Amino acid sequence: MILVTGGAGFIGSNLVAALAERGQRVAICDWLGETDKWRNIAKHEVSAIVPPDQLFAWLEGGGHNLSAIVHLGAISATTERDGDRLAATNVTLPQRLWRWCAAAGLPLIYASSAATYGDGSQGFEDEGSIAALARLRPLNGYGWSKHLFDRWVARELAEGHPAPPQWAGLKFFNVYGPNEHHKGGMRSVALQLFEQLSAGQPATLFASHRPDYPDGGQLRDFVYVGDCVAVMLWLLDNPAVSGLFNVGSGKARSFADLARACFAALNRPADIRFVPTPEAIRERYQYFTEGRIEKLRAAGYARPATTLEDGVMTFFHDFLLQPDPYR
Repeated sequence: MILVTGGAGFIGSNLVAALAERGQRVAICDWLGETDKWRNIAKHEVSAIVPPDQLFAWLEGGGHNLSAIVHLGAISATTERDGDRLAATNVTLPQRLWRWCAAAGLPLIYASSAATYGDGSQGFEDEGSIAALARLRPLNGYGWSKHLFDRWVARELAEGHPAPPQWAGLKFFNVYGPNEHHKGGMRSVALQLFEQLSAGQPATLFASHRPDYPDGGQLRDFVYVGDCVAVMLWLLDNPAVSGLFNVGSGKARSFADLARACFAALNRPADIRFVPTPEAIRERYQYFTEGRIEKLRAAGYARPATTLEDGVMTFFHDFLLQPDPYR
């Protein structure tokens, strides 16, 4: 059985779906709350749903016959201001999981984030050394907390402390796809554009406040969630591979490209309007992200990345335009 923390969340529920489709037994650690988040996992058989505050008691209880843990649970809002919550959930908890997996001899795959790269001035190389990580300057508490755990892992490895037999930290870039309705303001721009266009509105994007980028020309590495799942499945199938890896398309595309792909998927002519970037985030707004994926390729991962146009078409037609939009 594989345990997926955050298994009812966006990326986690897509992984749970893929594992269940393989016939793999899956346990989930997550909060469901009083929302429709349960719908993310409603189509698939799940062996256990463990509340996060009972996780380690459940693990110590034994008898689960776990083969790996995929740790995707986190406070993922880039707007989170509570540093104590971020430290407890995004740093201390994965540290405990790392040590538990090391002692139990279980692989641990965990979610890092492209937010660890900050403004990108130090590049987007997924080098996991202590020195390389020390150069990065995340722009928000979420990115800082993910980066702090990456740095802790690097130090643990350098000092020869016990480690899981396989470990992989995944720096996810701008992920979009099914099962993200519960994310509120953190929904992908692709989903927000679908909602705008479905309501008959034009696509609304941030204007540029830099002369070297046109309006809508801000660039992101948009990655379809199915590609993220494919990387995790490949890692589970290749236990000799460990390391810190970028997970993106490897190709930066503009928000205007994304909007045009959304209009094309709905067979509508493009109608894009621009609004000023809110002053609260304007100074820290990123204009370029692009995940270098050569390290992942060198490790043996060969599946081609889904193009932005194909990913949006799949997202819209296979999910959002269906009576049941969940995977």
